[in-house]
Amino acid sequence: MSARILVVDDVEPNVRLLEAKLTLEYYDVVTATDGAGALVRAAADQPDIILLDVMMPGMDGFETCKRLKADPATRHIPVVLVTALDGREDRIRGLEAGADDFVTKPIDDVILFARVRSLVRLKQVMDELREREESGRRLGVNADGAGRLRGSGGRVLVVDDNPRQVEKIGMQLVKEHRPSFETLPDAAMVAAAGPIDLMIVNVAAESFDGLRLIARARTDRATRKVPILAVVDPSDRPRLVKALELGANDILFRPVDAEEMAARVRTQVRRKRYADFLKEKLDYSLEMAVTDALTGLHNRRYMAGQLQALVGRAVQGGEPVALLVLDIDHFKAVNDGFGHDAGDEVLQEFAVRLATNVRAIDLPCRQGGEEFVVVMPGSTLEDAVHVADRIRRDIAGAPFPVLGGKEMLNITVSIGVAATTGAGDTPEALMKRADEGVYAAKAAGRNAVIARAA
Repeated sequence: MSARILVVDDVEPNVRLLEAKLTLEYYDVVTATDGAGALVRAAADQPDIILLDVMMPGMDGFETCKRLKADPATRHIPVVLVTALDGREDRIRGLEAGADDFVTKPIDDVILFARVRSLVRLKQVMDELREREESGRRLGVNADGAGRLRGSGGRVLVVDDNPRQVEKIGMQLVKEHRPSFETLPDAAMVAAAGPIDLMIVNVAAESFDGLRLIARARTDRATRKVPILAVVDPSDRPRLVKALELGANDILFRPVDAEEMAARVRTQVRRKRYADFLKEKLDYSLEMAVTDALTGLHNRRYMAGQLQALVGRAVQGGEPVALLVLDIDHFKAVNDGFGHDAGDEVLQEFAVRLATNVRAIDLPCRQGGEEFVVVMPGSTLEDAVHVADRIRRDIAGAPFPVLGGKEMLNITVSIGVAATTGAGDTPEALMKRADEGVYAAKAAGRNAVIARAA
């Protein structure tokens, strides 16, 4: 797993040593020698990780990290603070500045590379979500929901068999979060599949294998996206490295420091919410790509794809497929006489009546303007005519309220019907026959259903 890493240190030999080590592991390395330079290189090169020395003249690592996280162009880049300081105050200060992790000088290469790999995995997932979200924004699709990011508190699951440690963790978490607790791995997996923002796992538990639980969580589809904070003994180097390799997002050393834990939990919950926010925006973008915004029905693009597949199966001996094309009669008169707002209300009410008069497997779609289409899998021409006439009667049977109910409009619809008949059918031919039925219905005086066989 390769990545671009920005190394920031004011001591040239330190920069060259880290650059050499990372290059040997096939990472692409860029460098800076001070905080100001780091801000410029980070914005220009968009690295996957920043290794940032704390003790630098002028702008130190804490201030540099804070500025990186305040800039929308760089706030998503994980920052690892490299420090000779090992005090809790410095760790807490770094976490509050937005640091994602720490390594202490002299640097342990195995731990460094484990942390780098863990953060690169996270960065790649976040980048993919951000890119898709940006694509949706360029298309004009932008789901609201940023308020979730500002909400306080998260749902935190603690998996630990040490009563004293659980009590200490719980007392701190309850001040800001909504914690729950489990002592058995199977119960923990069930709980983690629910709406959880973070799982804290004691990998030094006596009654279960914490590392195996992390591995299970990362392989189970329901839990693989849940952030994991592993509680590790600082002297247990192999477990620390293995926890990161298995997919733990962060490490918390024993004995647990309440303030440091609070800062790390806050970071993980905030990141999880951001990922969920992007995922929801992506889902919304995908939905909007196949949905008509005004009526909520499927749009022409979705209809064309489904019709192509269904006709393809029908001509190869599969079930027949029928097609209704519906055109609202005298719709221009509605817009001209009552305004486009009234026209929109008519289209929305028409869509509701249309959708409630077809089967669950049918696909009611808005073709464009006042024209609608219903794709009917497994339907013969005769079946489709019955459904079309039911729709026609429902449309004409009751007036359409518009302008907040101030006006009631009598609306009718002309419907053309076609169905597949043999090996030579194509979606275009089916649509053409149904369109011909609509024209014939209009010519016959409107408010009619006319079928066109092959």
